[in-house]
Amino acid sequence: MPVTVIVGAQWGDEGKGKVTDFLATQADIVSRFQGGNNAGHTVIVNGVTHKLHLLPSGVVNPAVKNVLGNGLVVDPKVLLQELASLADKGLVPQLFISDRAQVILPIHRWLDGAAEDSGGGIGTTRRGIGPTYTDKVQRSGVRIGDLLDPRRLRERLHDMLPEHLLVLRHRGSHIPASDYEALAAADLSALIADPTPLVEAMAEEYLAYGAQLRERIVDTVALLHDGLNHNATIVLEGAQGTFLDIDHGTYPFVTSSNTISGGACIGAGVPPTMIDSVCGIVKAYTTRVGSGPFVTELDYDTDAGGKHLTDAGHEFGTTTGRRRRCGWLDLVLLRRAVELNGMTTIALTKLDVLGGLSEIKVCVAYELDGTRLTRMPSDAADLARCVPVYESLPGFEKLSKATVVHASEQGLSALPKAAADYVRYIEQHLEVPIELIGLGPGREETIDRRKTG
Repeated sequence: MPVTVIVGAQWGDEGKGKVTDFLATQADIVSRFQGGNNAGHTVIVNGVTHKLHLLPSGVVNPAVKNVLGNGLVVDPKVLLQELASLADKGLVPQLFISDRAQVILPIHRWLDGAAEDSGGGIGTTRRGIGPTYTDKVQRSGVRIGDLLDPRRLRERLHDMLPEHLLVLRHRGSHIPASDYEALAAADLSALIADPTPLVEAMAEEYLAYGAQLRERIVDTVALLHDGLNHNATIVLEGAQGTFLDIDHGTYPFVTSSNTISGGACIGAGVPPTMIDSVCGIVKAYTTRVGSGPFVTELDYDTDAGGKHLTDAGHEFGTTTGRRRRCGWLDLVLLRRAVELNGMTTIALTKLDVLGGLSEIKVCVAYELDGTRLTRMPSDAADLARCVPVYESLPGFEKLSKATVVHASEQGLSALPKAAADYVRYIEQHLEVPIELIGLGPGREETIDRRKTG
């Protein structure tokens, strides 16, 4: 019963989409287990680019069953838009949505944006992720299954909306005309006293989404266990990265769910005894979007290395378009990621981006107030004061298309020596085998060391 969990080992954007797509060619089921459309990943197949935000990366493989698990927060409008975009490209995926997944409502997006505008935010994507998870934990949220029950949906909306409208009013915000034009000028105090107009507008919209998704809404735990009972190959796909985990990340600059491998059991309903392997996705350098400490960060405007990583790596967010912060590889960070996730294998992505640098630095320790650290401090303020301790490795020339093709076929030994040594250096320090090496965005631009060595 081969079950593989795929997790990001840094702050997200490591290239999980490409790796999941690569592994999905050998899978029967691909299931996402947390997050929402605040994530973004790009999959390139046969020269066609697919930018996904909510859908699992397996959707470009027609034979694969794709699952949005109970641990997700789902914006039905975004989901239907993504499905329509795939249909325009001739793809109609097998997609199943957990009836237990939480629904992102317009009020959640409004609250998210109001928090960011008030100066109290942390640089979120404004997609309503945090407020939706808050409602889930408060046991007041709307679940996907509720979109099939008009009475229950209206009851839940009547219960939740007044409290949220109070917060919205307190933050000086309003109902955007882009969502409900007829209510944009409404007095929030009146809606707090009687939310019926907003309840009806929201219920009408979301019941229509439920009707469109009805055939896809199922008990996904049963679906996955039926697969397990028939020896299906299953990939459980995480969003974001280890250090955006709500418990183990650089709190409070984190997401609202458990992004580490343990979260897969909860967010998909698969017990830990069924998991065979954990693949950690490691970018050959480090990036981060949004606020929070970043020990190895390089300034884009003043550091040539930082500019090279950003430009050569096309480091702009799939979901927001924001330029990512870039820096050298951080082994302190990665050693903790290995511990937290129980990684059995690593997929190293974007090695090609380092091509053209004469020197590559790797952070092997931190210094905090004169003390050398080999483990991350748990406090974000302390982490922000840490200074990286680097080791320098020789760079290598930009990889030609011919080199990429040859190495993808022949293996690590076909790369320039300095590039191959860099891979072995990481492998030695993390004590986890690097089995997949990404040399470009395409599925075929990958060294699979399980086959080539």
